[in-house]
This record gives sequence, structure tokens and C-alpha cells, in this order.
Amino acid sequence: MRYVLLFFCLLSATPGLLAQKSKAEKPPFEPRQHLRTELPLEYFSSEVQVQPLAEDSSVVLLVEKDGRLTSRSVYYFQKLDYQLQPGPARPLEVPRGYAFQRMCAEGTDVYALFSGPVEGTLWLAAFDTRTGELATGEFKTKRARQVHGLTALDGNLFATVEVDQHLTVLLLNPRTAQFQFLPSVYEPLPARFTLVADSTTRRAELILSENNGFKSRLQLKQLDNQGQLLHSEFVQAGSERGLLDAQLSSGDSAARVLAGTYTLRDSRFSQGLFAADLTSGITVTGQRRSLRFYDFLNFKHFFDFMKPAQIARLRQRQAKLRQMSRQKRHRYQLLMHDMLPTPNGFVLVAEVYYARYSGGYSNYGLPGGYGYGGLPYGGYGLGGFGYPSRYNSVNSSSRPANGYHFSHAIVCGFDRQGNLMWDNAFLLDDINRYQLEETIVLRPLADGRMVMAYLKDDKLYYKLVDQTKPSPNDWQVRLRTTPPAAAAATNTDGTGEKVLNTNQEHLLPWYGSHFLAVGYQIIRPEHGPVRDVFFLNGLAF
Repeated sequence: MRYVLLFFCLLSATPGLLAQKSKAEKPPFEPRQHLRTELPLEYFSSEVQVQPLAEDSSVVLLVEKDGRLTSRSVYYFQKLDYQLQPGPARPLEVPRGYAFQRMCAEGTDVYALFSGPVEGTLWLAAFDTRTGELATGEFKTKRARQVHGLTALDGNLFATVEVDQHLTVLLLNPRTAQFQFLPSVYEPLPARFTLVADSTTRRAELILSENNGFKSRLQLKQLDNQGQLLHSEFVQAGSERGLLDAQLSSGDSAARVLAGTYTLRDSRFSQGLFAADLTSGITVTGQRRSLRFYDFLNFKHFFDFMKPAQIARLRQRQAKLRQMSRQKRHRYQLLMHDMLPTPNGFVLVAEVYYARYSGGYSNYGLPGGYGYGGLPYGGYGLGGFGYPSRYNSVNSSSRPANGYHFSHAIVCGFDRQGNLMWDNAFLLDDINRYQLEETIVLRPLADGRMVMAYLKDDKLYYKLVDQTKPSPNDWQVRLRTTPPAAAAATNTDGTGEKVLNTNQEHLLPWYGSHFLAVGYQIIRPEHGPVRDVFFLNGLAF
């Protein structure tokens, strides 16, 4: 009886306890949801590729609709301005039998690449969004197989393709309809590299990960806008460390910082991050002068997903191992984003994930019983949308992953010499993907802070990042189905509408501190018929 009385006493002493659990507090820092556009497109009869343009803050869509009377799909481009107001559709006559592969943009020009029914044949559409001009052309390469990536630089296109069990780069010239395979890039499968175009230096940077089974290193190749090899160099570590994947800073040739993940012998897992100032030169033994390594235990927030007692035990074990001249080996895999330049240096975001396999998990474990696997098979782009994947990687493993789980993301600030200045983390709410693709989007704010965000179940989850200062991981707002202006015009607030189903929802970086949420929804309004739409929501902080 005394326990029952104690229970009621506790409730009377804390009258707000049940209310706090039943209704989450409103975040003190919320985005503005002032823009939304709905297009009458159904999920089962259309595909939409979305390409934001930083040049004029617009958005370009490539829409594929199933033919109602024929088996041939209907394609068209459509541009939306910075207020998401759609312009006229520009029909695109795609030859019969061609299938969409990749889309990219440079300035206000948008490129869409298709593969043909004859192996090795590609078809390109170039759309000038300023004038509405549309140009197309066919490339009979004979040898190019699957297309894994597409990047534009000075009007030329760098397509990553497979050729005779190798991964190489195909240079396409839309103006002359000529093509060439770049002899400087011809890597046997499985291969893993990142190709990034830098519009400031007008060069393409290729970062290749090489592994001989015992040691892993990186090779950097610099190409001009015509695909000619300008410079090649190796970056490797001493002792038992190996360099896995990396990103290279862009925009300023006077500050070339390379940052990525490193491992201890096992090339499947990351031990921490490394950074190097490529302008500082090398020693007489060939080692980088500025190569620095940061074990995950060196970070202040990397293990925020653990309980404090778990972190304490982890650090105690690490201290004991160091006394025996040993080091704890972590079992993490990281998906890195492009580095973002800041006034004082660069910011790098990396998402921590593990691969899932059919027929059970591997023997490698994470806290909480999660499993780890090997390198991904494929993982190019996002189903239904033309977003780029982070790596052009192919793994010939007979046991491909059938999904990926993302636990958290880290964000790190480096100075212009590659020194780690601060770190923070964003805990994710049970995110699973079929493909290895970016989940987190980072946008800078005017006051120097940043916002990390992702979409899940019609909600925007976000975190305010002020260097290493702790902040909540659970701020969230539901996507509006009726923007404020439309709600005022109809004397409603949109709260009476209900989203019945959502497919292919994804968050994209737009411009400034703006995010773009896209996807398919089936919405039941308070009054009127149910509507099937493809939506675009603008969110700004």
C-alpha cells in the first residue's frame, strides 16, 4: 500500500510529468516553411529526377511518365524558379529503348544521360535552362557498359563507366558529339574512387583508393577540362596505418587539404580520420610532413550514441591497451560528403553506417548488437531521383549487401592546414536505406553556425551545430502540406489534411540556408477528393 501512495505522491509533486511525455516541446529554433509546389504525378506511373541549381536558386525536373496509349515513356524537362513556381514543360523526345542513367548540372545547364538498347551506346540531352534550348546527341562507344557517375566541367562531361572488367572515365563533348576514354584512368574491378569537378580551378580531381590486401593508400590524379592528366601523386601512411577514402578541398589552390578515413590493417573498417596539407611537401623518405591522424577516441562527440558509462569503459580499455603498446581497433564504416569551404578552413561531414546482408549478419558487432559487413556493391544514385552517390565503387563480392543502417553522423572543422579544430555529432533515428546514399544535408547559417538535417516519415529532423557545443538531437517539424499563403487564401491552416502515404522522400541542399524536401504523397484533405502528388517543399533557417 505504501508503494501505491508513494506513486501518487510523486505524480502530485510533478504534475507536468505526464504532459511532457505525451507532448514533445516545440523546438525553439524552427525552419520557415513558406514554399510548396505540388505536381499531379503518381508514384506508380512516373519517375522524377530533381536537380537544384545553385547558379540562380532554381530547380530543374526531368519527368518520365508512362505512356497511356503506347508502351513508350514520355519525358519532359520543367524548371521551377526560386519560389518553386513551375515554368512551361519542355518535351524531350527520347529514342525508343533508351533508359535514364544519370543527371548533372553546371551553371544553368542540365545534362541527362541515357543508355541504349545496343550495348555501349549512350544518348545525351543538354538543356539550357536560361534560353530553353535543347540539344541531343548519340555516342556509339561500343565498349562502355554500366554508367556509375556523371560530372560536368567547362561544358564537357566526365562519365564513370565499366569497360572490360575495369572502371574508367569516358569524356563526352556535347558540342562536337565526340568522346574518348581517358587512358590515365583504367582501374581493375573491384575499384573505388571519387571524381570531383572544381569549377574554380577548372580541373577534375580523382581520388583513387588502392589496396594490395595488406596496405591501402590513395592516389590523386589531376585532370584538366579536356581530360588530360596534369599531375599524379600518392599519399600513404607509415607503420600499420592505411588510408581508405578521402575528400579534397576545392576552390583555393593555395590551400589543398586532403581529409578522409584511415584503418589499421583491416581495410573494411575505419579507425578514425586523417588530414594532410598537400602544399607542405614530403620528407626525404617520401612521407607527408603534415599527415595527421585522429582516432575516434580523440573526438569529443563521436561516441555520443553511447551511454556515459559505456564511453568510460571504452576509454579505460584503450588506456590499458596503450600501456601494452597496443591500440583498440574500431569497426566503423563512414560515408563521406564533399568538403565545404568556410572562411577559416573546411568542414567535413561523414555518416556512420553498417551493411546488412540477407541470411543474417556478419560476426562483427557494434554496441547494441548491430552487425557490420564489407564494402558496398553498387550504391549509385537514389531510386527514382538523380542525386549523386558519394563513391564510384564496385565490389565483385558474391554476397552483396541488401541494405544499410545509418546510426549517426559526425561533422568536423579543419583549418587551412588540415588541423582538426572542432567536432560534433548528429544522432539519427533508425535510418535504413536500400542503397549507400547520403542521408544528412548540411547548410551554413549567416552567423557561422550550421544546420544538419534529414527527412523521415514526413518530418524534418535537424540539429543546430555551433562548433563543438552540445545541442539537442531530436528537434523535428512536420512538413506542411499547405504553405502559409495558400492556407490564408482558403481560410485554413492545413492541419485538417492527412498524409496517407509517402514514397521516395528525400532532402536536398538548395541555396544559402535553404533545404529542398521532395517526394510523392497521397493526401486526404479535410474537404474534397484525395490527391496524388509529387511535392517540393522549401525550408529555410
